[in-house]
Amino acid sequence: MSNAMDLLTYIFSTMFGLVVIGLIVFWFIQDITQKKHSILRNYPIIGRLRFFFEEQGKYFRQYFFSNDREEMPFNRATRNWVYRHSKDKGGLIGFGSTIDLRDPGAIIFVNAAFPILEENQLPTPPLLIGEGYAKHPFVAKSIINISGMSYGAISKPAVRALSLGAVQAGCWLNTGEGGLAPYHLEGKCDVIMQIGTAKYGIRDEHGNFSAQRAEELGELVKAFEIKLSQGAKPGKGGLLPGGKITEEISIIRGIPAFRDSISPNRHKDINNIDELLEKINYIREVTGRPVGIKTAIGGWHFINELCDCIVRKGLHYAPDFITIDGGEGGSGAAPQTLMDSVSLPIMEALPRVVDSLIESRLKDRIRVVAAGKLVTSTQGAWALCAGADFVNTARGFMFSLGCIQAMRCHKNTCPTGVTTHNPRLQSGLVVEEKCVRVANYARNYNKEVAMIAHSCGLRHAREFRREHVRIVETAGKSIAMNMLYPYPEIE
Repeated sequence: MSNAMDLLTYIFSTMFGLVVIGLIVFWFIQDITQKKHSILRNYPIIGRLRFFFEEQGKYFRQYFFSNDREEMPFNRATRNWVYRHSKDKGGLIGFGSTIDLRDPGAIIFVNAAFPILEENQLPTPPLLIGEGYAKHPFVAKSIINISGMSYGAISKPAVRALSLGAVQAGCWLNTGEGGLAPYHLEGKCDVIMQIGTAKYGIRDEHGNFSAQRAEELGELVKAFEIKLSQGAKPGKGGLLPGGKITEEISIIRGIPAFRDSISPNRHKDINNIDELLEKINYIREVTGRPVGIKTAIGGWHFINELCDCIVRKGLHYAPDFITIDGGEGGSGAAPQTLMDSVSLPIMEALPRVVDSLIESRLKDRIRVVAAGKLVTSTQGAWALCAGADFVNTARGFMFSLGCIQAMRCHKNTCPTGVTTHNPRLQSGLVVEEKCVRVANYARNYNKEVAMIAHSCGLRHAREFRREHVRIVETAGKSIAMNMLYPYPEIE
């Protein structure tokens, strides 16, 4: 018996060794004869290790080499903040902050000597959007809300969890440009329908805007948002790889299945600001719902001209809200050049846009929504100080769903099931569990924004002004935001 076992072991070891040697010989011949990679031609077999470690390097850095505040686009400390609040584990830490308050751009709130007592604190009041101009104004309750993520770009269980979590937290859910899916409505939350440049979900058989479809959607959603551009890829349309366009998604969008979906880089039926305002007013009249716009900001010409045109045409033509997307935005696939180098970051764009609205006496007419990596309550409170009324985030809610920043959003191989249509990977995202985390994240974000306001001596978060926050300019020196961006003087 022992001899037989020894013989089988010998045979197995020999066969295994021959297979390994055969693979090495095969790879050697393949590497020295291929013409694409000079490293593999010169260093067959071993050169493969170089490509392996290059591909895996970002994961090694993420978990072993980068410190808590080093990574991009989101560092470990920021991700952990979202994870803890999504799990409702609180925001307590010990032994001091790991943020270097000497770094330019660091945010420091001006605490009051006598903060507001608990019995004098007030809940953050909701705001009406479209009051006096839309037939059905929209009551927005939450400061933090879910930014546009299309069904297709993210998975069915992800959309379901967002919808169910949003209704628990009282925040809105933006559909993204991919159209309205049944899963957006599953939780019966407040939904904002985004109208992208390809008019997905709101187009006729020729791909043009459909007033009939808009009227039908007006019965289901709270507001519409015309997307002019987004921070990840200003000047470039949305891109969804064909591998992520299932039969169901093709029906929702009104496009062929399993073929790349590439949106135009702008609306073909909107050629200037006058036409934009006419379109806003038209959609509002057809649907009875508030209508806003989403745009990245590259300079001041557009927003100044927009305000001048509204003043000239009348307040009824104004967008009911403007979503300002910073250049650091970007949950979807985009060319690296645009993502890295085009459009202003939110910290510069937001206060300048607010100034233009104040100078034109439009700030009370138009609600301002800020977006662009504002995933923590500190960043949200800063946005309110700058003049925003609400904050949108996509990636913050992706983290609440379990995203680990694997950077595979565009490959249909997301390991957490958030951005894939692979049923096996989607099974890791349990809707009943993740919707609770979505709600926890939104609630705790709002709660901590209010906590910062109380520390600054304010009764609620909507009392924030620019003098309540300072921005570090150089090591050891900060400046009040109202000095960096003084409020415009209105005659």
